[in-house]
Amino acid sequence: MLDIAEVAERTGLAPSALRFYEKKGLVEPSGRNGLRRTYAPEVLARLELINCARRAGFSIAEISRFLVATPGDTALRARMAEKVQELDEDIARLQRMRESLDHASTCTHEPLVECPDFKRKLAP
Repeated sequence: MLDIAEVAERTGLAPSALRFYEKKGLVEPSGRNGLRRTYAPEVLARLELINCARRAGFSIAEISRFLVATPGDTALRARMAEKVQELDEDIARLQRMRESLDHASTCTHEPLVECPDFKRKLAP
């Protein structure tokens, strides 16, 4: 069993975030060690999923639904398909920015943001 401080340390989350996720039903403690919550080691994988979903822009409510979804949940599946499209657009935008910044890191054009190659790499 892992106590709340150890889970917080391993995940980079504040204990208050773990308590918040617990309150929202996203994670469940296994018990207590004195006054401290304890968690099964499997909570680390679940928290990684939650953190990844949060970074991808899912709300707590959406994550909560996702964690209990079944193949028959057509509305949620449709939302997931929409999110795939949004993520693809984000990835393309970030790749353009990465390529532009990579170019700018060695470019001698002044100012850097007016470099035609920089602009071309950034354009959709």
